[in-house]
Amino acid sequence: MIDLRRLHVLRAVSHYGTVTAAARALHFTPSAASQQIRQLARDLGVDLLEPQGRGVRLTPAAESLLAHADAIEARWDEAEQDLRAGEGDPAGPLRATGFPVAVAVLLAPMAARLRERHPRLSVRIREVEVAESFDLLFEGESDLAVVEATPANPPSADARFDQRPLLDDPFDLVVPEGHPLAGRDGADLAEVAHEAWIAPVAKSPCRPHVMAACGAAGFTPDVVHHACDWNVTAHLVSHGLGVALIPRLAQLTPELPIVRVSCADRPHRKLLTCTRSGGHRRPAVAAALEELRALAAAAVA
Repeated sequence: MIDLRRLHVLRAVSHYGTVTAAARALHFTPSAASQQIRQLARDLGVDLLEPQGRGVRLTPAAESLLAHADAIEARWDEAEQDLRAGEGDPAGPLRATGFPVAVAVLLAPMAARLRERHPRLSVRIREVEVAESFDLLFEGESDLAVVEATPANPPSADARFDQRPLLDDPFDLVVPEGHPLAGRDGADLAEVAHEAWIAPVAKSPCRPHVMAACGAAGFTPDVVHHACDWNVTAHLVSHGLGVALIPRLAQLTPELPIVRVSCADRPHRKLLTCTRSGGHRRPAVAAALEELRALAAAAVA
């Protein structure tokens, strides 16, 4: 008989990449986490970890076991949903996470609508970066996330998560008032190829979109300033310090002397909803997803 607690430690090692990181997430010491995996290996009569440099990696037997472990986790969630299927109106806590723009534009109004329509449902929102949203879902600390699609995300085929398209968020070219493009309905990015640029910091999921859009237009931007927050970017633009690409969903300070110009190149980022595998069937999550889809449709209309 497999001890599911030990199996969860192995799943955590696979998710976080190292025994130390998995132990930290599970509030174990590294030695205790290693002991759990060694005992699981003895129970099964196979090696689950093997040395790799100064660390360890999963053996083929461990990879095979994890495929079954993910299926077990999903079936357990399904069983819990079936037990609660007759409870009627969504109730209890719903834990949602998202990056700043997603919280402001989608999750906050979603929570307000759910409060009106399902008073027995208690929504709890947590602002986190994209990678942490997946960690919290994996740990069972979150039920629903709105994330940006990035190359660092788990693949769409990852059996642990259910990732679904929500909306495409276009980037606008943002220029100061008085800029030659400010009165235009649209512009090609190549028209600002020789200007100073303000770009997201290197760790931002949006930086690759900005650099790729400029590259597709045939130039590498001269990035003079970097910012984490879109409103900081907008303030820099307002002082004539450069131009920028800013997602349309980003809510900017309204009185700033800046103008958004649609890009003929149509650069955009994709936003997804994500739950644990099968989690979208939970009544509370299903109600939240319905509201999010309505809000997303209105946001891009």
